[in-house]
Amino acid sequence: MIRSSMLFALCLTLLLPLPAMARLAGPPEVLASGKVRDLAEIRSSRVLRVLVNQSRNSSGEVKGQPIGVEYHRLRAFEQYLNGHARDGQEISLKIIPKAKDQLLGALQRGEGDLVAPGELLEAQPGHAVSSSDPIASNVPLLLVGIKGERRYTRPEQLSGKTLTLTTGSAAGDAVSQINQRLALRKLAPIKIEWVDPSLAVEDVLEMVQGGIFHLTIVEQPIAERWSKILPKLRFDRQLKISDPGEEHWFVRRDASMLRASIDRFLKTYKTPADQDVAFLRTYRRQYQVHYPLARADRQRLEKLRPVLQKHAGEQGMDWLNLAALAFKESALQPNAKSGSGPTGLMQITPSAAQRVGVSNIQSVDSNVQAGAKYLAMIRRKFFSSPKLNERERMAFVLAAYNMGPERVQGMRNEARRRGLNPNQWFFQVERIAMEQVGVGAVSYVNSVNKYYLAFDRERDSLEPRERKVVSRK
Repeated sequence: MIRSSMLFALCLTLLLPLPAMARLAGPPEVLASGKVRDLAEIRSSRVLRVLVNQSRNSSGEVKGQPIGVEYHRLRAFEQYLNGHARDGQEISLKIIPKAKDQLLGALQRGEGDLVAPGELLEAQPGHAVSSSDPIASNVPLLLVGIKGERRYTRPEQLSGKTLTLTTGSAAGDAVSQINQRLALRKLAPIKIEWVDPSLAVEDVLEMVQGGIFHLTIVEQPIAERWSKILPKLRFDRQLKISDPGEEHWFVRRDASMLRASIDRFLKTYKTPADQDVAFLRTYRRQYQVHYPLARADRQRLEKLRPVLQKHAGEQGMDWLNLAALAFKESALQPNAKSGSGPTGLMQITPSAAQRVGVSNIQSVDSNVQAGAKYLAMIRRKFFSSPKLNERERMAFVLAAYNMGPERVQGMRNEARRRGLNPNQWFFQVERIAMEQVGVGAVSYVNSVNKYYLAFDRERDSLEPRERKVVSRK
């Protein structure tokens, strides 16, 4: 009897939900379906809800200028629908940005009417969705490195190498298939480093150019577009990663009228010749992160580590956040000066330092103290909500450090009004910032974030073994 009871209890335990874990490869999740809105319901509501990949490459608008490749096509589709409206009622687009691997699930749950990923995306059997006719055909994946480093022509040359990919990358399955072939030859597999969710494909490309990451794989159109901004990138075109794929839009399987309208539109749509003009003008001087752990920079960081750790610890911060901000602001140069008033390692102004009780910011110690206390004050007064996770909290604090906290709070309010997540800076509130003030402030936060992630990858070598301070956020 006891044995039967124990067996019954064990079976119940196995049926209980498991703790949250890193997402592993497995069978596709079968999702519950939400209500289907076909074209008639969309026209009646006057709103077409478009789920877009949150990558700035595929969706994004800067001061009224469409930057993302899908924005041009989506706006043209909006005009197409309105030009064929019988009742004169115009449809407007509601853009809903989500991580690429969440798009099809959100479509099936009824959170949107159309998915426009701007990248290769394949529907799995568990998703009751329908793909449009191809937007682009014969789209190959390219291995991307940096000019001057080793080229690769055969998959086996990647054995034991590490590729950096974003979540949802089409290269994930391709690498798995290559690894199966490598295993048959008793060769080491290709390793995949899945990046922090605050990074999109264009961020990874920038970090490859900066030497922070070494290799990645992206779709050829994305690689070629961003090579105009990132000229040090190298493409190994002779290396075949997988068979070329097709890019599609997606709708719910039962939205047959919407699907038919999309296919009719795509037959006539031509990509504007000047599509990348605003893109090039906006981003040419923005994507310029550098490798922050070159020998001289590492030596400076090691020298500054005690003071950074001291004041970060006093304010309950990760010292690498201070290090990343200092690298962005002054390249870790304590004597750095700006013509407009900011000074020293943290490039803090005397007035900001005085707000937190530091009157003299000329020494390294007092400059770092002022910067740390000012960041902590912003965090405490404006971004202490438990609804913010620590990475997003730091992003808001950095945005406020750059633009002022009241302005950032106004952007959060506008994000909430538009149905964006006001507690997420990356890809959500930052969209409001790009529309209102341009890409500069967004680039500032992104750059500090990338330097932090670069430092965090090397944390074990940057912190003494005998004493670790402030666990990773």
